[in-house]
Amino acid sequence: MDIYRNLDKSGYDKNSVVTVGTFDGVHIGHREIIRQINSLKESGNYRSVIVTFDPHPRLILRDKHKDIKILSTTEEKLETFEALGVDAVYILEFSTEFAATSAEEFLKKYLLEGTGLTELVLGFDHSFGKNREGNYETLSVLSNELGFKLHKVDELKLGKDRVNSTTIRGLLLSGDAGKAAELLGADYSFTGKVDTGDRRGSTIGFPTANVTASDSFKLIPKNGVYAVTFSVNGEKYSRTFSGMMNIGRRPTVSENNEVCMEVNVFDFNKNIYGEQVKIGFLHYIREERKFASLEELVLQLNKDKDYCINFLNKTNI
Repeated sequence: MDIYRNLDKSGYDKNSVVTVGTFDGVHIGHREIIRQINSLKESGNYRSVIVTFDPHPRLILRDKHKDIKILSTTEEKLETFEALGVDAVYILEFSTEFAATSAEEFLKKYLLEGTGLTELVLGFDHSFGKNREGNYETLSVLSNELGFKLHKVDELKLGKDRVNSTTIRGLLLSGDAGKAAELLGADYSFTGKVDTGDRRGSTIGFPTANVTASDSFKLIPKNGVYAVTFSVNGEKYSRTFSGMMNIGRRPTVSENNEVCMEVNVFDFNKNIYGEQVKIGFLHYIREERKFASLEELVLQLNKDKDYCINFLNKTNI
C-alpha cells in the first residue's frame, strides 16, 4: 500500500476510485465503503484510494467538539486499510486554515489534480469542505461538470443501532465492549507502554502490567474489569495472550484517586517493562469497587479470573 502526505503528486493516477473521510474506528460502515471502492477497482481496472486526515478534524475544531476522544490513531487506520486491500492512502494535514477550504476547491485541488479521480464513493451522510458544503447533492452537480462518476453508500444499521463512530464511543463509555466490537468489525484495542508500578499485584498472586496509552486522545473504555487480549509489539513474543484488565482508581489499595490501567496476563511471566503492548477489549465483567480487605480483593480476583477463562473458552479465544 502506498502512503502519501498532503499534496504529494508523485502518486497521481487518474484511473483511481476514491473515497474521503476521517474513518475513525474503521467500523463496518467504513468497511462497506472500502469494499465498494475495491469492487469498483476490480471492475474498472482502477486503483483504490482513501483520502483521510491527520489529526482528527474534531481535535482541531475543539470549540465545537469538546473532549473528543478518538477510536483509532492514524497508524491503526493505516494498518487496517492495508489489511482490507486498499492500494493508496493520502493523509492530509488538518488545520484551521485547511478547514476553510471550499468543497469545490478541495475537490479540484486535492482530488482531481492531487490524487487523480475517475470515480468517487461517499457515505450517505458524508460531506466535506468549509461548513460541510460538499454534500452528495452539491457533488452530483460538480461530477457532471468535472467529468467523474459519483456513488453513494447507504446507511448501515446493526439491528436498531446506527453504525457510526459516535454510537461506538457511547458503547465503550458504557462498558459494552462486545457490542462495540460488532459495530467495529473487530475488538476495540489500544497500544501503550508498560510502566513500573508499585508491584503490589505480585504480592497477592496477581502480577500486573501497568499500561499507559500511547496516544492521550485515544478513548479508554469505562472504568471496570474486562476480559482482554494482550500482545507485545515486535517478534519477541509473537503470540497473543489472554488476561483480565482493571481500569480505575484501585480504591482498595490506593487513595490518590489516579486512574490506572493494569492487566493480569494469563500464563505469562516475562519482564516487559518499557515494552509497547496492545490490549484488545473482549467483555466487560464488573464495576470496580472497594473491598474491606486485601483478602476479599484476592477472592474476587480469583472469581474474575475464572469468569474470564470460562468466557474465553466459550468464545474459543
